[in-house]
Amino acid sequence: MTSTQRWPEKGWALLQLLLVVSFSRAEESVCRQRGDPEIPQISKDGDIILGGVFSFHSSWKVIQDAYMHKPLPLQCTSFNFRGIQYAQAMLFAIQEINNSTDLLPGISLGYKIYDVCGSIARALKAALALANGNEGLSAPSKAPCTRPAQVQAIMGETSSSPCMAISTVIGPFHIPLISHFATCACLSDKTKYPSFLRTIPSDYYQSRALAQLVKYFGWTWVGAIRSNNDYGNNGMAIFTETAQQLGICLEYSVSFFRTDPPDKMQKIIDIIKVSTSKVIVTFLSHMDIDMLIHELSLHNLTGYQWVGTEAWIFDSHTAAMDRHHILDGAIGLFIPKAHVSGMREFILDVKPLSSSSNELNQTDCTGHEDVTEVQNSFTDMSLMPIFYNVYKGVYAVAHALHNILSCNKTCNNKILSSYQVKLTKKIVKIRFTTKEGDEVYFNANGDPAAKYEIINWQPTENGIVDFVTVGLYDASLPADKQLNLLNTSLIWAQNSPKVPLSVCSEKCPPGTRKVLQKGKPVCCYDCLRCAEGEISNTTDSVTCVRCDPEFWSNERRAACVKKEAEFLSYKEIMGALLTAASLFGTCMTAVVAYVFFRFRQTPIVRANNSELSFLLLFSLTLCFLCSLTFIGRPSEWSCMLRHTAFGITFVLCISCVLGKTIVVLMAFRATLPGSDVMKWFGPAQQKLSVLGFTLIQVIICILWLTISPPFPFKNFKEFKDKIILECALGSAIGFWSVLGYIGLLAMLCFILAFLARKLPDNFNEAKFITFSMLIFCAVWITFIPAYVSSPGKFSVAVEIFAILASSFGLLICIFVPKCYIILLKPEKNTKKNMMGKGTPKVAKAF
Repeated sequence: MTSTQRWPEKGWALLQLLLVVSFSRAEESVCRQRGDPEIPQISKDGDIILGGVFSFHSSWKVIQDAYMHKPLPLQCTSFNFRGIQYAQAMLFAIQEINNSTDLLPGISLGYKIYDVCGSIARALKAALALANGNEGLSAPSKAPCTRPAQVQAIMGETSSSPCMAISTVIGPFHIPLISHFATCACLSDKTKYPSFLRTIPSDYYQSRALAQLVKYFGWTWVGAIRSNNDYGNNGMAIFTETAQQLGICLEYSVSFFRTDPPDKMQKIIDIIKVSTSKVIVTFLSHMDIDMLIHELSLHNLTGYQWVGTEAWIFDSHTAAMDRHHILDGAIGLFIPKAHVSGMREFILDVKPLSSSSNELNQTDCTGHEDVTEVQNSFTDMSLMPIFYNVYKGVYAVAHALHNILSCNKTCNNKILSSYQVKLTKKIVKIRFTTKEGDEVYFNANGDPAAKYEIINWQPTENGIVDFVTVGLYDASLPADKQLNLLNTSLIWAQNSPKVPLSVCSEKCPPGTRKVLQKGKPVCCYDCLRCAEGEISNTTDSVTCVRCDPEFWSNERRAACVKKEAEFLSYKEIMGALLTAASLFGTCMTAVVAYVFFRFRQTPIVRANNSELSFLLLFSLTLCFLCSLTFIGRPSEWSCMLRHTAFGITFVLCISCVLGKTIVVLMAFRATLPGSDVMKWFGPAQQKLSVLGFTLIQVIICILWLTISPPFPFKNFKEFKDKIILECALGSAIGFWSVLGYIGLLAMLCFILAFLARKLPDNFNEAKFITFSMLIFCAVWITFIPAYVSSPGKFSVAVEIFAILASSFGLLICIFVPKCYIILLKPEKNTKKNMMGKGTPKVAKAF
C-alpha cells in the first residue's frame, strides 16, 4: 500500500479521536466507571459496609481474545465449596455483631461479597468496585470526582497473589484488606502493602518450622515442589535458605501451576522418578496438590514421604482425592484447631444466601436446599480453623470501628471517609478476646502470633485418613524449644512405623571425617578414616582432631588413649636377661676376688701386683653393678647416676689395667743393667696414677652435672604410638668427653700392652691385657653406631651390653687364666715356674 493510500485511514482515525475527546469534555460533569459494572454475588445494606473477596469457583474458561471486539465477562467453572464456607463464616460474624448490644450498638453492618474465581484480574476489578461503587457521580466543573469509599474494609482473598494485587491497588486508599489464608511472607512488607493484615501466620515462620521439622527427623536430602505463584515461590525460598543453614540439601526444586501444559507436569514426574531423595517438601495450594496427586497416581509413584503446609495438610477433600494412598503418612503444619459455637450450623444453613441481591442463587443454588443430609466438601468442617480466621478478621474490624466511633450505648454514625487511615492503624493495635477465649492481636507487620500444630496423616481401617496432632510449634519460644513432638506414634510413607531415611550420604561414624564429593552439594560426601594420631568422636565430623602428645588414637580412631610408656624394665625378658648377666658378672667377680684372696700368698697372685688386682676386681664389680642403673623407669637421680657411675667406674677399671701394664713394662725394663726405673713406679706411684686418672674423670663428671646434667625425657618422635622414657644427655659434650676419656685410656693401655706382649715369661700378663683391651676397644667402637641407630629402649640395652661385654672381657682375659692355674694347675703356681729359665731377675721385679 502506498503512502497516499494510507492518508484517508489516518484521517478517519484522527477524526474519531477528536470526537471522543469532544464527547468526554461534554461529559465532564459526571464521573463514571469505564466498562461493565461489577455486581456482588452476595450483598446486604447496612450503616457500614464490609467487602468480601472469595473464590466460589476455582477456575475459568480460557477465551482467546482477537482484540476485534469487547472482551466477554470471565466465565467461572469448577464450583468451590470452600469459598462458600468462607463467605458463610463472614456472614456469621456480621450477624453476631449486628445482634450484639456491646459491640457497635446502634450500627448495622452490611456486606458486599464478590466471587473472583481465583483470578487476579477479577479480584482487582472486585476490589475497585468495592472501593468506588458502580454508580455515576456528578461533580461541578473543575472539581475532582471524590467520595467516600463504599466499604470500610475488605475480607479475603484466600491466596497470596490476589492479595498482593488487591493490596497494591487499594493500599493508597488506606482500605484495610484482611486475609484469612494468604501466608506469603512478602505481604508483611508495610512499605508495599501498608493496609494489609491477616489472621493466619506468615510463611516466614512456617518455612522455618518446616526446615526444623525436616532436620529433626534427620532428612538432609530432600526434593521440593512448589506452586508457581507468590505463595509457593516465596515460601520455598525461605525454606531453602533456612534448610541450608541447618545442613539440609535440596536434590531438586521444581514449580508448576495448575493451568500449565501437560508436558510441564511430565517433566516433574520424570525428575521425581530419577531422584534418590525419599522426602518431598511442598509449598502447594490445595488445588495444585490435587492435580499433582492425580498425575502421580497415573504413574504409580508411591513410597515418598510428603511434608506439607497448611494449604493442604488438613484438607479432607485432598485426602478423599488421594485414592491411591500416595500421601499416606504425610506430615506438616497447620494452625491450631478451633471451635466456634454456632458457626457449623450457620454454615450448613444456606437460607441466608437467599437474601435480596444474591446473584449466586440465580446461577448455582436456590438457597432453600437442605445440605445437612449431604456428605460432601461443603458439609466438611475440617477447615474450621480457617473459618475461625475469617470470623476473627471481621471482629477485628468491628472492634476497631467501635473504638473509632467512640461507642458507648450507641455509636456516632458518621461518614467514615476521614477514618480510613485511622481504621488501619486501629486494627493493627487492636487486642481483644473472642467468645471462645482466644486472644486476637497483630504485630507491627499486621501478622498474628505464629503457632502451629504438627499433623500426621494416619490412614484408618475403613480407608479414611485421620489427621493426628503429633506435635506443636510455637515461634514465640526460644529456638531450642520451638519444636515439640508429643509422645505419639507416627505413621510414615507406605504405612510404615519406621522413620524413612533420606540422605545423600550415610552418616560418617566416629573415627572418620566428611570429605565433600566434587561438584555435588554439601550433603553428598565420602567418609575418610582419620589419620594415625587423630580422632573424631562425633558423628558427621568435618575434621579430625590431633591427640595430645602423650595420647594416641585407638584402633577405631574414635578416642585418644594414653600412649604406652616404654623403657627398659626389669619385668620384660630383655631387661631380666641383662639384669641376670649383670648379677652373674658381679658374682663371678666376687668369686675371683675370693679365690685371689684365698690364694693371695701364692706366687701367681703376688707376681701380678695383688693390690692393683683387688682394686681392679673392685672396679669391675662396680662396672657390673652400674649397668643396673640403666634398667627401670628413668628419674632425675637415675639419669645423673647411670652416666657418671659408668664413666667413673670404667676409668677406675682402665686405670688399674693401665697401671698393671706399666708395671709389666717397668719390670722388664728394670732387668737391664744399671736401670732403676722401678723406684720411680713403685706401689705408691701406682696408686697415685690410678687415683689421678680417676680424678680427671670425676672432674669431667662434676662439670657435666653442674653445667647441663642428664635428665629424664619423654621422647614422642621415635614412635608414633609410644612414649620412650629415656635420659637426655643434657650436655652432649659432657657425655662424649666421658666416653672419649675412657677411650683414650683404653687406647693407651692397649698400645702399652701390645708393646709388652712378647716379653719373655712363662706367664706373660701383657698378652692377656692386650686381648682384654682388644675386646674392650672393639666393643666400644661398635657401640657408637649401634647406640646412635638403636631406637628407644634398645639404645639403653646396647649401652648395657657394651658395659657388660667389656667388663666380662677384662674379667675373663685377665683373671680367668690365673684362676685356672690357681685352682686346676697348682703345680704351675710356683716361684720356680714363674721365674723360668734365663730370667732370674724377672720374678724379683714382680
